[in-house]
Amino acid sequence: MMRVCVEPADSFSFQSAAIAPDKSISHRSAMFAVLAEGQSRIENFLRAEDTLNTLKIVGQLGADIHDDGSVITITSNGIQETAEILDCGNSGTGMRLFCGLLSSAQGHFILTGDEYLKRRPMKRVTQPLRNIGAKLDGRNNGDLAPLSIRGASLQAFNYESKIASAQVKSAMILAALRSDGVCTYYEPELSRDHTERMLKGMGAHIEVNGLITKVWPFEKALKPLNIRVPADPSSAFFFAVAAAITPNSTAILEGVTLNPTRIEAFKVLERMGADIAYDITDERYEPIGTITVKHAALNAVVVEENISWLIDELPALSIAMACASGQSIIKNAEELRVKESDRIKTVVDNLNLCGISTEEYPDGYAVNGGTLQKACVNSYGDHRIAMSFLVAGLRCGMEVEDIECINTSFPNFFDLLGQCTKVTR
Repeated sequence: MMRVCVEPADSFSFQSAAIAPDKSISHRSAMFAVLAEGQSRIENFLRAEDTLNTLKIVGQLGADIHDDGSVITITSNGIQETAEILDCGNSGTGMRLFCGLLSSAQGHFILTGDEYLKRRPMKRVTQPLRNIGAKLDGRNNGDLAPLSIRGASLQAFNYESKIASAQVKSAMILAALRSDGVCTYYEPELSRDHTERMLKGMGAHIEVNGLITKVWPFEKALKPLNIRVPADPSSAFFFAVAAAITPNSTAILEGVTLNPTRIEAFKVLERMGADIAYDITDERYEPIGTITVKHAALNAVVVEENISWLIDELPALSIAMACASGQSIIKNAEELRVKESDRIKTVVDNLNLCGISTEEYPDGYAVNGGTLQKACVNSYGDHRIAMSFLVAGLRCGMEVEDIECINTSFPNFFDLLGQCTKVTR
């Protein structure tokens, strides 16, 4: 188990166009290409373990893939049955979206993952798919991987989700594309909308009206993608927090998607007092641009709305809360319990090790701002926990164990962190 040490930083000036490409869009680019007729072209694809696993699965399903190191081209041959086990690695996004994609495909498919993914709940996707005719099963009555899928004819649906989840919504949209009628999906609050944007751009008939998404089954293959994947705001946010908590520091984050459903964490950091500016440079597929973050004194904040828009950034945001004045509170975030780790418990336990007092709730926690202290913390195999506490090390120094998981989403994280402070591996 690898351990990394980070030294405190007095100040830094960070500027990069090399933030990891967006993980959500990379997954979807590879996956949606199998629905297209012709050759899809993807620039700046995230070459991390999770997304490369998705790309490998697309190839196992029969697509022709060419990667010249800069551009990936994918030519679909339809979805073909394979004798191979489809390994999603650590990716809940990959497994849940493939459930929707494969539920109506001709053939039998097995999805599996690593030890952590096999513990994550899948019934939130498998059950609504079963309800419309999908032949889908797994351990614990379909809640845990490995999952078995035998393609079937799917019925049109009117589905009201109890949770705001882009993964559930995307799986149901993919199923709807090959159902027997118009489908309607309701969500309690708007979740990330990359799937709707991308599929509409490929020619799918999808209409979004507030919290209601209507999907018409397609009668022919979709148009191929031609996309450059923007930088991932979830990855960029680690350096936003780094600048916000380190005196006299600035982070200029270039080529980031500014989709409103993806930058909520930056908006919360602004509410805490951070100096943040946004500059849009491209709006072809999604708004893309530069985010500039400067240090400022931070104040406590209550986070209880639009949780699905910032669920991945909450561990890093907790580091900013630890450095803020007053008590910050996170509510309505029970989804954190079923991520790569139980992020409520892992954040609270590790902050306590760093001398920050906390209160744990079933759906969140409180963080009492104070002075971070150097500690040795465990990531519990969770890449966002690992990177969040390495960022905390800019204030006090830090040792983080089990950091191999960072490769699942941000392979060049240490190269960039090394521009801000000394990192020893």
